[in-house]
Amino acid sequence: MDITILGSLAGGIGLFLLGMHLMTQGLRQAAGKSLKNVLHAATKSRLKGLLSGTLITALVQSSSAVTVATIGFVNAGLLTIPQSVAVIYGCNIGTTMTGWLVALIGFKFKISAFALPIIALGMLMNIASSKERFRQIGFALAGFGVFFIGLDFLKESFEDLEQSIDLTVISALPFSLLLFLVAGFMLTFLMQASAASMAITLSLAATGSISITAAAALVIGANLGTTSTAMLAVIGATPNAKRIAAAHVIFNVITGAVGFALLLLFSSQVNNLHNQDFISTVTLLALFHTVFNVLGVVIMWPLTDAMVKLLKQRFLSQEENISKPQYLDKNILSTPYLAVEAMTMELGRVSRLCSSMALAAVSEEGPNPPQLDKDLSSVMTLVSAVGKFNQQIAQQNLDPDITDILPSSMRIARYLNEVARLSTRLVDYHKTLENISDTSIKQNVFIFKKDISKLLQASRIEKESDTESDPARKILHKLEYNYQALKTDILNAATSGKLDATESVTLLDALSHLRRLAEQAEKSSSYWSSMLPIHSRGGPSAS
Repeated sequence: MDITILGSLAGGIGLFLLGMHLMTQGLRQAAGKSLKNVLHAATKSRLKGLLSGTLITALVQSSSAVTVATIGFVNAGLLTIPQSVAVIYGCNIGTTMTGWLVALIGFKFKISAFALPIIALGMLMNIASSKERFRQIGFALAGFGVFFIGLDFLKESFEDLEQSIDLTVISALPFSLLLFLVAGFMLTFLMQASAASMAITLSLAATGSISITAAAALVIGANLGTTSTAMLAVIGATPNAKRIAAAHVIFNVITGAVGFALLLLFSSQVNNLHNQDFISTVTLLALFHTVFNVLGVVIMWPLTDAMVKLLKQRFLSQEENISKPQYLDKNILSTPYLAVEAMTMELGRVSRLCSSMALAAVSEEGPNPPQLDKDLSSVMTLVSAVGKFNQQIAQQNLDPDITDILPSSMRIARYLNEVARLSTRLVDYHKTLENISDTSIKQNVFIFKKDISKLLQASRIEKESDTESDPARKILHKLEYNYQALKTDILNAATSGKLDATESVTLLDALSHLRRLAEQAEKSSSYWSSMLPIHSRGGPSAS
């Protein structure tokens, strides 16, 4: 075999993958919030989820990008698991668009006649445009052209390869269809791109290097190979991400089994249809790819509820571990708007944990020191994870509004960490606050603690609502006034002998500690609105 043929083949695959990458990245960046808005519309019904998944995948030309976005919405609570499963079904139908692009355009026209001008137009848009969206569309256009240039190299390489190697010999081997299915799986596994495997398959079939049935088996294998991408993507991911990946695997395995059964049953009819010459090989393969994916949806649709129920019972141990992030998923980092929403949800979860810690520490019943220490360790772990996730978001291609959000998220994380630390330390002052010898001061301290509890509740970041900072700020102003009055009363009581010196100093330290706890909680609340780019923001306090 000529080394030049191998070089052309490898280069064609590389150009094809580069084109796919440029198309996907360009369209995803150009879409920005639009991707979120379109997917969010899928929450209205399962059918809309299916249609959304199909259309977006067909446009973006990457099922993995849409799958990742779907995982982000489930983690953020914007999509339920049943709705997200419908989107995954749609993704599998949407991936068939690659085959149709190749069949209807790639092998019908002289590729260089339109691909090179498209690349030129795309790069001109990217260089000349002042708007980021048009620049990203330019990248996508250039990727579209590179996609077809790579396809042209593949087709020419396989035409040359056919003269050196007779791949039809494999078709005569026992279980040859199963061998081709495994080969399709391995191609997708190695390249992590089912579209590239599809292009190779269509190129082989178009040049006559393999039979139509062998090519169909390769298509099924490539479809199954996308499950490897999903499984690799969710290693160490959130429970919901693992559930969606599991749904993706279940769907593709069942769909693949259906496709392979159809191929075995109707292989002779497929060959006869192919021999009639009224439909091209690549069009027949694109049609086969679409048909067995649609059949898979038809089969799985009535079984979805049972599958979702089963999946919800899996991967529970990670959710029970409060120190394990539930929303921070590395798969959504490439879509910054989703990544920020995930980080927002995780900070809300940290806020609720810190609020519970602080309320337990302030309450009259008395805190549980071992539990507080354990919760503090969990908060510190989560804050560290939020910080690392924040840095990873910062490394992406960001819009200015997201860039502004990242420092605020770190501020909130720091304030919440301090609330947890101060809550744990408050145990040291519990006896002092409970055993105040002066009745009047004891009553005022009780009221002071009650107001702090109100502030903690007002500062708590609830899961599905925006936290208003004004109530907490007003309570803090009242607390500051009461703190100064209490401080004066304690100093007067110490001077008059109503409190001994040691008790008064310890009591002042305890009140100062409570005051700082309240301040940190209020600060986390005041900066919270700046974490919400999609909603109305309230300005953070100057404190």
